Amino acid sequence: MDDTIGPQIDKNGDGHIDLKELREALEACGFKIAGYQSRVIEEEFKNSNKTKINGKLTYDEFEKLISSNEGTTHSVRVEEQLAFSDWINSNLQHDPDLKKLLPIDSEGKNLYERVKDGILLCKVINHSCPDTIDERAINKEKLTLYTKLENLTLALSSASAIGCNVINIDAHNLSKGTPHLVLGLLWQIIRIGLFNQITLEHCPGLTTLLSEDEKIDDLMKLSPEAILLRWVNYHLERAGTHRRVNNFQSDIVDSEVYTHLIKQIAPTDADVNVEALYEKDLQNRAEIMLQQAAKLKCRAFVTPQDVVNGVYKLNLAFVANLFNNHPGLEQTNGAIDGYETIEETREERTYRNWINSMGVSPHVNWLYSDLADGLVVFQLYDIIKPGTVKWNRVHRKFTNERKKFMEKLENCNYAVELGKEIKFSLVGIGGQDINEGNVTLTLALIWQLMRAYTLSILTQLAESGSPIVEKEIVQWVNNKLNAAGKKSSIRNFQDSSISDAKVVIDLIDAIKPGAINYDLVKQGSTEEEKLANAKYAISMSRKAGARVYALPEDITEVKPKLVMTVFACLMALDYIPNMDSAQQ
Repeated sequence: MDDTIGPQIDKNGDGHIDLKELREALEACGFKIAGYQSRVIEEEFKNSNKTKINGKLTYDEFEKLISSNEGTTHSVRVEEQLAFSDWINSNLQHDPDLKKLLPIDSEGKNLYERVKDGILLCKVINHSCPDTIDERAINKEKLTLYTKLENLTLALSSASAIGCNVINIDAHNLSKGTPHLVLGLLWQIIRIGLFNQITLEHCPGLTTLLSEDEKIDDLMKLSPEAILLRWVNYHLERAGTHRRVNNFQSDIVDSEVYTHLIKQIAPTDADVNVEALYEKDLQNRAEIMLQQAAKLKCRAFVTPQDVVNGVYKLNLAFVANLFNNHPGLEQTNGAIDGYETIEETREERTYRNWINSMGVSPHVNWLYSDLADGLVVFQLYDIIKPGTVKWNRVHRKFTNERKKFMEKLENCNYAVELGKEIKFSLVGIGGQDINEGNVTLTLALIWQLMRAYTLSILTQLAESGSPIVEKEIVQWVNNKLNAAGKKSSIRNFQDSSISDAKVVIDLIDAIKPGAINYDLVKQGSTEEEKLANAKYAISMSRKAGARVYALPEDITEVKPKLVMTVFACLMALDYIPNMDSAQQ
């Protein structure tokens, strides 16, 4: 059982999962199910005496349930299999590199076979987050088992870099087409792509959803799900209906909300109607509603059955897709206070993606508000140095609105205290700064967490077991390059020669001789050529198995902090070839 998920589902730490907490446990592992479905499983276990301890599941029993080809989890997987296959066919069918792989059959049964060479997964990642993977790094011709595994490693490392939790998944798992791993990874990638557009940067009209006494900061604190709920209710109000939604499960099963929403956001020439409301059979009503969605080219992710059953993931994706294509929001007239500060910087996005890839809960959507209670920071401490956090000092649940502020502040004070204990430089940083989301000071703490994590991996892998410091990384880089007969070298992580990325490319080739196709490497005399080299260097690092979070621009601009992490990840890769297992 994944160490980061364990504490979420085993509340009292006794090594078992209470049946009454089964739904929450399944959700922590990526299976969002309706309440009635969890009750069915609970009753099944009780009545069949499947549990060794009355009312509790062991981790082994729970893992068997997840992997089971029976019952509710299987039915959920079939629904996702169908939805994701349809989405892939619709969005990637014209890609010339996928002619042999697409379309996937109408029931999605050969989805698991089609992901085995890694090409499809790489393409899905680039669709959700364009330019994440340099196409030159993908093996496309005359594939062997080894080159397929390289593609899968590239996909996994890149998925991690965009914020997917790929802990306990490696290229070999995916090469077997293990259903729950394939679907879990695809859902994360697709969700990131859908949610990327639910921002003020992509849709300034989101300010329309603010109430009179709210500021932009209040909107930024909402999760994408919460923003979508608010968006749906905004359009329901404009449509003149009394209906409102609090969730994308039970509240949408009768298709009424969807029917009003689609009519409201549809262009006037789309010929959308509300005839679904006159159909009494819910299944037939859902079909008629989806026919209207098809007029907006938004019949994606859900079948009528998924609507009637209130399948959470797929209905969430359906609504997000509607929003992205037809937001129906006009930008508020006049200047909005705080608008200029809301766009996420590259550095913030990199740190947020790194945090999410560590498997923390809840998912971090906005760096500052989502760290304000300290709980994610504690999880990161425990990942970097297990046992650091004394969890009995942590407020995991907050009692009430009156005490919540002080409890969160106490958490943040303890988080800073822990940082000082492990020798972080936190002069002038207090718990209040984290609690209030002070940008500069919060970023200072997160950078030190990321640095500590990166160096801790090196320390674990070093034969001496002694802590690794930055100057040792520089020394290793130059020794490795020299031993391979390369002419490049670096003085430090601020060295301007790093900007053309050739030193990174040479280092990859030194670690894995022959990995680099030097015909693809540019001279690096212009900014455009430097960026092309940096993109190739980042993707080739990930293809080799290094979990690199830095972006190509970090190399061309020689951002020393993130440049250090690139070299450190490559050093760790050299210490142990199978980087996947090292970073699990």
